[in-house]
Amino acid sequence: MNIDNPNHADDAGNDGTLYVLQARPPAIVALWPDGTHEVVLANLTRTPDGIKVDARNELIYWTNMGTGIHLVDGDPVSGPLPPNDGTIECAKLDGSGHRVLVASGEAGTPKEIVLDKEGGHLYWCDREGMRVMRARLDGGDVTVLVRTGEFPRDTADATRHCVGIVLDKANGHLYWTQKGAPDAGQGRIFRAGIEMPAGAQPHDRPDVECLLANLPEPIDLDIDHRDGMLYWTDRGDDSHDGNTLNRARITAAGLTGHEVLARELKEGIGVSLDARGRRAFVTDLGGNVRELDIDTKETSHFTSVAHLGPLTGIDFAAT
Repeated sequence: MNIDNPNHADDAGNDGTLYVLQARPPAIVALWPDGTHEVVLANLTRTPDGIKVDARNELIYWTNMGTGIHLVDGDPVSGPLPPNDGTIECAKLDGSGHRVLVASGEAGTPKEIVLDKEGGHLYWCDREGMRVMRARLDGGDVTVLVRTGEFPRDTADATRHCVGIVLDKANGHLYWTQKGAPDAGQGRIFRAGIEMPAGAQPHDRPDVECLLANLPEPIDLDIDHRDGMLYWTDRGDDSHDGNTLNRARITAAGLTGHEVLARELKEGIGVSLDARGRRAFVTDLGGNVRELDIDTKETSHFTSVAHLGPLTGIDFAAT
């Protein structure tokens, strides 16, 4: 399957492909902004959650959360003590060449993922392992950058669970979310340097900043680098700004001007920006993909793929 599909690339506004993760049954799906789609890779194991695409090299990277994660009413949950056997995996855009990069036991229960091609690294958040991590693109040199708790002692404390992640390389920062318990309003967004300060340890970094607190359940992140805006999805209580798409301006002092851009997501999960097209794409566990014009804030429920099952991660690949 080629993302330069002539049936789609000539349509105005359709100059790219969305790659979405179906949680049940697990699969990777290529989706065009007109709503047509095709399965790239089926019969995945476990629960895929985060995805990034290297269109130039025709590669897809994704996370699998592990056997300790299962779904109840479409919501990924874990047992009392997950085995931390998730993986980071990779395949060609046509689904061939599927391989495991970071093996079971090394990645934890990986959630969202970031691809840094220039730096040669993958970054991800390990939810139950309470860590922000990275590895080389071949899966080697697995490194813990931030540790928010000790496994398994602190795993039951959902305020320590790291979920979404994004890099601001121009300013040397990484951002991540800690979502808190369901509907508890304990969610937070953090920032720290991409590189560990000299002499620091992952559990004791002097550069960690909490930028926003008391959010419903912040999940995935992305950055509009042109305007210096951080975007994120939030689950949680609808009456307290849950199930929304949000953004805030990035400043040296933190995040300012928080605003809610879209509401009524069905348990919002993934967000991916089309910077050139000025669009945000959002997935939810209801099987929906929504598009929002980030300049006018006009949103439309442009396609529903509920028959494919709950959707988690999403990445937009421009042609």
